[in-house]
Amino acid sequence: MTSSTLADFLLPEGFACPTPAAVLRESSAVLEAGRFALRAVGERRTRRATPYAARPAARHGDPVILVPGFLAGDGTLALMSRALRAQGFRTYRSQMHANIGCTLNAAAQLESRLESIAMRRGSRVQIVGHSLGGMLARGIAVRRPDLVSNIVTMGSPMLAPGAHHPSLAASVDLLVRLSRAGIPGLMSHECVAGACARQSFSESRQPVPPGVGFTALYSRRDGIVDWRACVDPLARAVEVTASHLGMAFDPRVIDAVGDALLRTSESSAVEVDRGKSA
Repeated sequence: MTSSTLADFLLPEGFACPTPAAVLRESSAVLEAGRFALRAVGERRTRRATPYAARPAARHGDPVILVPGFLAGDGTLALMSRALRAQGFRTYRSQMHANIGCTLNAAAQLESRLESIAMRRGSRVQIVGHSLGGMLARGIAVRRPDLVSNIVTMGSPMLAPGAHHPSLAASVDLLVRLSRAGIPGLMSHECVAGACARQSFSESRQPVPPGVGFTALYSRRDGIVDWRACVDPLARAVEVTASHLGMAFDPRVIDAVGDALLRTSESSAVEVDRGKSA
C-alpha cells in the first residue's frame, strides 16, 4: 500500500512498499544504539590509556556535512558526527531542524549551506545523507559538482522514493493536508505528485558527474524502505546489517561511512559559481 497522495512514477514497477509487519525489524535499533554505547566506552578507555604523543594524527579530508532523513533533524546524526570527528573528519550540520518541507526548497537550503562551507574551507564538500537526506545529496551532486566531492547515502530509496512503509505514507498524507490547510513550510501536493516531485526524481536519476564519489549503503533488514531501491547502479553499493533507523548510529555503519569518505583534499579547491537551484 502506498500513499494515495504520491505520484505513481515514484513507485516504478519492480519495487514494493515494505509490509506493515516489516517495521518490527526496526526494533533492532535499540541493540544498535547499545552497540554504539559499548564501542564509545571502549574507545574512551583506550584514548585515556594512550599517551597524547602516541595517538594517531588526524586524517585530513574534505569537510563532511550530514543530512538527516524524512521527519528527522540534525540531532539524529549527532552520534555519527561525533564518531567521524574522532576519526579526523571535520563535520558540519545541515541546519535542518526537521526534514518535512518541499524537497526542492530543502535542496536549495542545503546548496546554500554547501556554498558557505566550501567558501570557508576552500574545498569541495562531502555529503553523508540518511534516507531522504541521501536523495537530496544525490540531486545536488548532479547539479553542483563544483561544490561536492563525494556523497554517501544510507538507506536512500533513490530508484523508488514511493517504496516506503505505510506509516511514512500516512505521514506524507498528513503533511499535505496540513499544507492545504495553510500551514507554511510543509511538504505540499506538488512535492509528492506534481512538477516538484518529478523534477526531484529526475535529478536523482541523472548520472553523477566525473570526479564525484558515490557510495550507496543499504540493508536487507531495512523495515522502512525497499532495500532494492537503495542500490543505485551508478554507485559503489555496500551492504550493511542494520535497521533503517539504526543506520544513523550503528558503529558498523559508521565504519562503512568512514571507509567511503575521502581522506585527502587533493584537487579539491573550489571556485564557487552559484548554479541554478529550483
